Amino acid sequence: MFISPAYAQAAGGAGGGGIQAFLPLILIFIVFYFLMIRPQQKRAKQHKAMLEALRRGDNILTSGGILGKITKVDDEVQVSVEIAKDVVVKVRREMIAQVIDKTEPASGEEKKDTDEKPTAAGGLKKLFGGK
Repeated sequence: MFISPAYAQAAGGAGGGGIQAFLPLILIFIVFYFLMIRPQQKRAKQHKAMLEALRRGDNILTSGGILGKITKVDDEVQVSVEIAKDVVVKVRREMIAQVIDKTEPASGEEKKDTDEKPTAAGGLKKLFGGK
């Protein structure tokens, strides 16, 4: 016959066990922790702090892409958001993705003058010396 039988041989030199076998897995877990788990925990902590600091008058963006202004902080679970004139919806706090514009604290600090908004024409007049 042309095919000879193959016999299993004993492994030679692979006598290291214990921690050497788990060292690659431990290193992979450490890299995984610093690249994936830790940044996600940091983002979750920032999002929780942002949700706790919500107050009436904040402009927000929901997870569904709806922009609105908080009219009432109902309780720990939901807030009332005005998305158009006289259109108020209740939104769960967890669904608020971002606070776009924070309102200033009501007590203590001076209110900034926000009545005068810059316009393109006003900016050009200032640029060319007009009033």
